[in-house]
Amino acid sequence: MEENLKQLQSEVIKIALYGPESTGKTTLAHQLADEFNTIWIPEFAREYLQDLWDNEKQICRYEDLLPIAIGQTKLENEALDSANNYLFCDTNLMVTKVFSEIYYNKCDPTLDKAARKHKYDLFFLTDIDVPWEKDDLRDKPEDREKTIATFENALIENKKPYIKLTGSIKERFETAKKIVHDLTKAKELGLNSIDFVEIYNRNINLETLENQFLILKNGIPKINLERPAIINDGIVAISEDEAKYYSNYFEQKSKNLKLKKFVPASGAASRMFKFLSEFLNDYKLGEESINAYINRKKDKNLPVFLVAKEKFPFYKEVLKITKNSLPDYDNWNIDTKDYGFIKTLLSSKYFDFANKPKGVLPFHKYKNHIATAIEEHLNECVFYATSNNKSHLHFTVSQEHQHNFEAIIETIKPKFEQENNSSIHVKYSYQDKASDVVAVDLVNNPFRDQNNNLVFRPGGHGALIENLNQLNADIIFIKNIDNVIQNHIETIALYKKALGGILVKTQEIIFNYLRILESKSVSNELISEIVAFLSSNLCVSVIEDFSKYTKDSKIDYLFTILNRPIRVCGMVKNEGEPGGGPFWVLTKKGTIFLQIVETSQIDTSDSNQIKILESATHFNPVDLVCGIKNYQGQKFDLTKFVNKNTGFIVDKNKNGKPLKAYELPGLWNGAMAKWLTIFVEVPLITFNPVKTVNDLLKPAHQSPD
Repeated sequence: MEENLKQLQSEVIKIALYGPESTGKTTLAHQLADEFNTIWIPEFAREYLQDLWDNEKQICRYEDLLPIAIGQTKLENEALDSANNYLFCDTNLMVTKVFSEIYYNKCDPTLDKAARKHKYDLFFLTDIDVPWEKDDLRDKPEDREKTIATFENALIENKKPYIKLTGSIKERFETAKKIVHDLTKAKELGLNSIDFVEIYNRNINLETLENQFLILKNGIPKINLERPAIINDGIVAISEDEAKYYSNYFEQKSKNLKLKKFVPASGAASRMFKFLSEFLNDYKLGEESINAYINRKKDKNLPVFLVAKEKFPFYKEVLKITKNSLPDYDNWNIDTKDYGFIKTLLSSKYFDFANKPKGVLPFHKYKNHIATAIEEHLNECVFYATSNNKSHLHFTVSQEHQHNFEAIIETIKPKFEQENNSSIHVKYSYQDKASDVVAVDLVNNPFRDQNNNLVFRPGGHGALIENLNQLNADIIFIKNIDNVIQNHIETIALYKKALGGILVKTQEIIFNYLRILESKSVSNELISEIVAFLSSNLCVSVIEDFSKYTKDSKIDYLFTILNRPIRVCGMVKNEGEPGGGPFWVLTKKGTIFLQIVETSQIDTSDSNQIKILESATHFNPVDLVCGIKNYQGQKFDLTKFVNKNTGFIVDKNKNGKPLKAYELPGLWNGAMAKWLTIFVEVPLITFNPVKTVNDLLKPAHQSPD
């Protein structure tokens, strides 16, 4: 009997149409077979049961199910020789098994075993959102929700790869057609059906994934630095008086603009506390002193933390909980006390700071309260991102931590609104799962975990271009969650508004040029003026053959160059901080343009590139003001201005096994590579990131009292 239920294996891609009665399985099987120029397998049970009804006026009996299963298996196996790459099966043994359990509350063990064992490249679960149509064999118009749930649970329980189809007959067909094409592509990439369903559910584009695999295999071309951007050669220097002028200009113009502050804040604070986590993992309490550990590990951060721990804004609260949880604390020696303090700080039972987002951590100690980075950003937002008594603040967060942000905002927002006579509107977004990337092993095959599942990694900071693309504002200020200050807020606001003023003033000139270019009423003198403006104000040189273009071609070319989003980036003098810097970059076509470049994007084996890198005078503090609308007030599609040939290949480790992953072009470099760009020098005081917990000891994060 089991031999009659054995499913033959084949290279043919087999798709099973699966679901309750009257859900469009037969129609879809027929449509797909026609589309892919192959055959489909009808439902054996329909002919079998119709004969039973016509001849004996009998409906399906329990003893009929095994012959039906045998007949269905025989039809499928025989069809393999005639199938053209694909075989669409109107039904399958899993359907028979589920019906048996619904109608008779049992299933023949032989049928049950075969149904579980039969494999298909994909199951299409047909939903019940189509009308139930009566015929001689259908008898379950009621309880359709319960029935579809039973069908879906059977797929989940048996770990079958499936995708649920909903919508009209036409919509289902169009969706299914695309899915089959994508499944084929996935198999060509070395992915299995379970992989494909996971990728589909994450809404990851297969062409994008294929490109990422090629990048991981072939590497990313290194950026060719031409020279560093310096004052009067790519970077604009402004005096304090000029800053005040542009700040005032911005305040005047902002009354007619919608402003927004965008704060990437989803990352956990694990790096901030890395040296403390390493201490807890490696320190041998009772076997060595902390001083011995410091010498053994050559740890320069731990002694600073311990000596100055009373200056941290969280010190008193952590000490209190440490003493309460460790009754013998006061009798311990200093090493044991310090160990207990750090353990409480990082313990998941208590503060768990390393696993929380930076935004919710205590950053600053004031006379009457402790402020988080969230609070400081709210304060800044009111100072420079307010128009007509309205402030708009947007955080990118991880979904599991949004409630922490909301709780803090709910507590502090009324105070800021009352003090500043303004309303503050806070919204959140998550990094899109569709931007996740698939890791590979060292020979570029998809990396798999202990359960043979693909390993997905976040696509990196550059994925936030999608979040930015969803915002609706005329001017957007961008600043990282950890770049806040406890004092000198007026100076911060002055230079933020100055950057905004430079952007608005530049936009006005660009928009005027675009309107004239669009009209085609352009003199040769104006064309020369625009070319000069591009060179002097935006550091953009026209193509070498520009002078040979016809007038109409020149107009079209200049229109394309000017009609794009614009960013004004604050640059601080380089004092050895890690990260990106401003450079003139040489393309393969021989053109030169300004770009923010990370060290990892440069060929460090090239001595000339290293020399250019080391001669850089400025650093990118992630201090941006962005204009994301065109001269007609319409939003740009920011994804069209990404340089997709950039990005980063990172080496990571999972469960002791090395892996590689692609990270998307960074938000301020590759993701904005095709924007109009202005670099402006700003004071170092505007840059106060908290990369490690010890950065909270710097003057910018300490009360001046």
